[in-house]
Amino acid sequence: MRSKFIRLYFALSLALLSLFVGMSWYTLVEGFTLNDAFYMTVITISTVGFNEVQDLSEGGRLFTAFYIIFNIAIFAFAVSVITSYLFEGEVRDLLNKYVNNIGYKRMKDHVIVCGYGRNGQRASLELHRSKLPFIVIDSNPEVFKDETHMVKDMKFIIGDASNDDILKLAGIERAKAIISAMPKDATNVFVTLTARGMNPQIKIIARASESSSETKLIRAGADNVIMPDAIGGHHMASLVTKPAVIEFVEMLNGVGTDNSILLEEFAFEQFKTEYKGHSIKELDIRRRSGVTIIGLKDHHNKFVFNPSLNTPISEGNILIAVGKEEELKSFRTEFLV
Repeated sequence: MRSKFIRLYFALSLALLSLFVGMSWYTLVEGFTLNDAFYMTVITISTVGFNEVQDLSEGGRLFTAFYIIFNIAIFAFAVSVITSYLFEGEVRDLLNKYVNNIGYKRMKDHVIVCGYGRNGQRASLELHRSKLPFIVIDSNPEVFKDETHMVKDMKFIIGDASNDDILKLAGIERAKAIISAMPKDATNVFVTLTARGMNPQIKIIARASESSSETKLIRAGADNVIMPDAIGGHHMASLVTKPAVIEFVEMLNGVGTDNSILLEEFAFEQFKTEYKGHSIKELDIRRRSGVTIIGLKDHHNKFVFNPSLNTPISEGNILIAVGKEEELKSFRTEFLV
């Protein structure tokens, strides 16, 4: 975008410089008034062929001849630049980027995805499915041209995710999480360091290819480190050793079935006031919505599997629920604000 502005500024600067040179000559050398000098300069630049305002000296005619030739080149360059902006979509692109920049500044509690490779694309699809706002950063503009891999209405920034200015543009200070899915471990370490320095409270999830990089990423400030290759190998082996379990897990993740069972989490703060402090049994969640509470994270950050029905929903709790999409929707409508 900066290079496009530079071309436009350069063309306009040349035109203004030419106007200044012409007016200066006709005023200082030929003795024209400012109005006459401006008029003479304009009709000379435009080559319209009107009569001279007053007789020129021999030097004035020689200057005017070369001035016309010089301005033909400037005029041709300026027209080509302006035409490209008007008819090749550059103005539209610049306006879209300006509007997007305003939109980025308004985003809050969003997720920043760094890198739009295989892992970045899968992360973006899941965030879109969960209806969480997110922005993707990638330095390669080509990855955003393949519409088959683009999420609908996805916001993205073309730039280096380890650059402070790019992260600021993405709203790093207001973001709730950042996913660093760059192909090189060293880049993910640098992104993690930069993000942690700019927002100490942000949740950082980083990708690693080598096991030795996991420790470095944690030291750099990553909350979670994911190794896709290791997970993929474990998943493939599990398909042999315990296929039914993997099939069930995939169903929970919404893979391979049109009638998926989904896992969701709901914090204490999301519940309506009249339901806070009541036990799971008192709320009768299973009968009223079809959703089953299979886990709970208490205020000590400890997980309780299959909590007792007498467990109250108290401050700091996060309930983990399982159910079909329509059941979870019913749960949200019935119990949540």
